[in-house]
Amino acid sequence: MHKNHVVIMAGGIGSRFWPISTPEYPKQFIDILGCGRSLIQLTADRFVSICSADNFWVVTNAAYVDIVKKQLPNIPAHHILAEPEARNTAPCIAWACWTIQQECPEANIVVTPAD
Repeated sequence: MHKNHVVIMAGGIGSRFWPISTPEYPKQFIDILGCGRSLIQLTADRFVSICSADNFWVVTNAAYVDIVKKQLPNIPAHHILAEPEARNTAPCIAWACWTIQQECPEANIVVTPAD
């Protein structure tokens, strides 16, 4: 299980879900289902059986790092990757995989959207 890593992509602003989702607090951080958990928390919950929190990674906008830390407190701070600039999915995945490979060259990586 120590080779398993999960990358949660959480950088979007959720513009198509306006007005519930705003650039300051996008949909991945909102409890849309009314269950007491945000979409990013529910996503993390789905992967705890295959991966410890130490091997979770979140790629997000720099403006959302504090929200990620608050909602997913068990993820190591250096596993929250703040995008210097939003460049969509492929660069997000490439950066996360490259970063993980530096720590664990034999990693099995799952990439999932937060929402």
